[in-house]
Amino acid sequence: MFDLFKNLGTWLTSGAQWTGPDGIAHRLAEHLQYSLLATLIAAAIGLPLGLLIGHTGKGAFLAINLASFGRALPTVGLVVLVFLAGGLSMLPVYVALVALAVPAIVTNTYAGMTAVDPDVRDAARGQGMRGHQVLLQVELPLALPLIMTGLRLALIQVVATATIAAYVSFGGLGRYVFDGLAQRDLVQVLGGAVLVAVVAVVLDVALASVQRFLFRHRTA
Repeated sequence: MFDLFKNLGTWLTSGAQWTGPDGIAHRLAEHLQYSLLATLIAAAIGLPLGLLIGHTGKGAFLAINLASFGRALPTVGLVVLVFLAGGLSMLPVYVALVALAVPAIVTNTYAGMTAVDPDVRDAARGQGMRGHQVLLQVELPLALPLIMTGLRLALIQVVATATIAAYVSFGGLGRYVFDGLAQRDLVQVLGGAVLVAVVAVVLDVALASVQRFLFRHRTA
């Protein structure tokens, strides 16, 4: 066990391991590209949907059940299905990652909207605000903490699952996991897993810092 972690340390700190098309720096950039783009696409889908059902109160049952279905959907199975339908490309990976991220964003956005005090809504309408003004100026700011939590959860899930890109012969940090398994190289497998975990933690801490900065006056 000691030798395993010693070899892992050597693998992670070797200068040669960080350079070239198969180096950690390149694989890390690929992994971040997959993860951030998928999360942005999921946010573009999930945020408006969550805001809409939270503001109108219509379609909540359907949206929450669809979100639960998306959460239970086997990611690798979805990748294979889209791969068979659309051919070898990054499309299956992005479809799977977006499907994974949307539920957390929708449910947390909806929860944030429903947590807004109805009296606050009524007071805003009583001051002459229209529906979109109530949504953007009252409901959205109050729901933002839970919305940010949903984005953090979605991003962590996507980062952890983006290793499936290597399953269909693309890059990212999952390359080390799949190649290591094929080569029976435990150090490479463990190195890939550690890198994915570190990326997830760093991104979560970064988003948490942004969240604290945005809401520093609320807790002051």
